[in-house]
Amino acid sequence: MALLSIVLPSYNEEQNIMNTGSVLTELMEKNGIDYELVFVSDGSKDNTYSEICKLQKSNPHVKGAEFSRNFGKEAAIFAGLELATGDAVVVMDCDLQHPPEVVVEMYEKWKTGTEVVEGIKNTRGKENIFHKAFANIFYGIMSSLIKMDMKSSSDFKLLDRKVVNALLEMPEKETFFRALSFWVGFKKDSVYYDVRERQFGSSKWSFTSLVRYAISNVLGFTTLPLKIVSWFGFVFVILSIGLAIQTLVRFCMGTAADGFTTVILLLLMIGGLIMICLGIIGNYIARIYEEVKGRPRYIISKVTDNMPEQVKGAWKKHD
Repeated sequence: MALLSIVLPSYNEEQNIMNTGSVLTELMEKNGIDYELVFVSDGSKDNTYSEICKLQKSNPHVKGAEFSRNFGKEAAIFAGLELATGDAVVVMDCDLQHPPEVVVEMYEKWKTGTEVVEGIKNTRGKENIFHKAFANIFYGIMSSLIKMDMKSSSDFKLLDRKVVNALLEMPEKETFFRALSFWVGFKKDSVYYDVRERQFGSSKWSFTSLVRYAISNVLGFTTLPLKIVSWFGFVFVILSIGLAIQTLVRFCMGTAADGFTTVILLLLMIGGLIMICLGIIGNYIARIYEEVKGRPRYIISKVTDNMPEQVKGAWKKHD
């Protein structure tokens, strides 16, 4: 029987671990699916990892790992992919905002030969108007960049083992799992779901952290901002030529006016544009700097007792 791995990135989710483990276990056993639950505690400051260990003692299908510090959800997802041993791997949120029963629907589609099953949101749940507007703009940009509709996509998806292996072979440290799973290709299908409300705890994403996440992912997936810098330069060259011609004509006609105010405004505008362009270039250089240092995506400090011996030492070479 094929083994289904369910990867559950967890950050300060001590209230959800037991409930999530119980719900998924009951669902898998009810549908006769051989499974493993892979919890990755992303440097949680509460008792998340202790709860994972407690759950593992009562359920041999549970595996767990703890990061040495908070490395972020992307790192937790890729750690889960690396620790998972299943023929197919589902990535979903630990708080069950991704409906568990949809996992069975994904699994059934995978059995028919689909290699990537995307979870597509019917609704985004209870988000404020600014959050929704920002999300729509960001995913609109990303959709145009990778030529696929990402406006309703999520991290909730099933990947065949060959897709997981392809993702793990990518050397980049700064990753965007949601877009990379589109980028790798393979045979795709979709399932649709409504985002549920959390039973316990609160979201760990603030608007500021989402903005930083969006900027990082745009920089990692396109050079368009650098091209925009070139476009700005071209536009200003054209404008400067036009302004120079106008100035010379007025000077020759003796109608040149005092231009102190105009000069100040032009200097402020050009200076501001230069600073923005330098900031864009600086962000790319910073990203290159982070990549060339060659530091690992994450460091695992602990794993549960039922991890294979070769996995228990694997955190020493996670790159």
